[in-house]
Amino acid sequence: MADKITLGSNGSLNVPNHPVIPFIEGDGIGPDIWSASVRVFDAAVEKAYGGERKIEWKEVLAGQKAFDANGEWMPQETMDAFREYLISIKGPLTTPVGGGIRSLNVMLRQTLDLYTCLRPVKHFEGVPSPMWHPENVDMVIFRENTEDIYAGIEYMHGSEEVDELKTLLIEKFGVKSIRFPDTVSLGIKPVSKEGSERLIRSAIQYAIDHKKPSVTLVHKGNIMKFTEGAFKQYGYELAEREFADQVYTWNQWTATKKENGEDVANEEMKVAAMGGRVIIKDSIADNFLQQALLAPQDYSVIATLNLNGDYVSDALAAQVGGIGIAPGANINFQTGNAIFEATHGTAPRFANTDTMNPSSVILSGTMMFDYMGWNEVSDLIKNAVSKTIKAKTVTIDFHKLMKDATLCKTSEFANQLIKNL
Repeated sequence: MADKITLGSNGSLNVPNHPVIPFIEGDGIGPDIWSASVRVFDAAVEKAYGGERKIEWKEVLAGQKAFDANGEWMPQETMDAFREYLISIKGPLTTPVGGGIRSLNVMLRQTLDLYTCLRPVKHFEGVPSPMWHPENVDMVIFRENTEDIYAGIEYMHGSEEVDELKTLLIEKFGVKSIRFPDTVSLGIKPVSKEGSERLIRSAIQYAIDHKKPSVTLVHKGNIMKFTEGAFKQYGYELAEREFADQVYTWNQWTATKKENGEDVANEEMKVAAMGGRVIIKDSIADNFLQQALLAPQDYSVIATLNLNGDYVSDALAAQVGGIGIAPGANINFQTGNAIFEATHGTAPRFANTDTMNPSSVILSGTMMFDYMGWNEVSDLIKNAVSKTIKAKTVTIDFHKLMKDATLCKTSEFANQLIKNL
């Protein structure tokens, strides 16, 4: 009998053998990639558990399909289902043009307080890459999902709000750096201690649980000292306060070196050997984007604010094959709520062509199964993806970049994955 996933009193998920999981197939290419993905999911669950476990899929509406059905882009019953069933998965959604909702994805993340955008980035052998050594790219990005620019506090020039805010800044606070006050628009960037800490805490705990070597706080604190700089400081303070016997911070390392009269150097491997602790360090955002190309092997788990995380996650995805194969999730580790999703857009001109790569949804599904504790399913699917790509049986996005590859449709790619489970 199908049942709901619930959150236990100890903060862990209670996952029944037949859980109900809501899904949104998505707009544009969504129906094509979802129909392929769900067949792979069901086949992998069957192979892993021989019928003992099975998912009861529950379709909920959002985006263009919901608007066409009832005139709403995000019906209340869909939001209620996401809350009630805790875990869900979705394809790409159309962002409405014109007034109202800025973005359906932003609305979901804000309304459900899904404060972590989780984006793992790892290369599958055979996937075309601009990197000489893409196998060195193996990172997990924790991007803050509710503050920074996602708070959406902006005022257009000429509006009453911007005039009042501009007057307050200039006359009350003595701001002199607004270069063109007559045409300026203004935005506010909120970064709180609580919001920063819960994101960074999740990143550190993930690194500990998964035996990752380091967590890097990526920020622009050299310029935005009281927002991004505070994010960095909150991270170090949290690490030293809550994970004292499990981490070793860059602050601690430099202090120890200076006390001993030694030069401060990045001797990360030596630090890691001191009890196998997770190293907590930081990097200015622009320098990190450079180092992610030059020395990706030096980075493992990344914790960062929203705008930096947007740049970083897509840039890293490009290093291992692009967002067509990039999975993602939006998670509140405190409530258990999680939405797993394709990270790419709807590509409407390819809708109903059965040509696009479904790997973003499929690999997001492996994240979902890991989150549920069904790791056997996740491993089966990832191994099948690896085997299929290594055999050069791919959809058109990879086919045009490979030599002697076999071109297959979306549905045929799913068939090959099922064969290779």
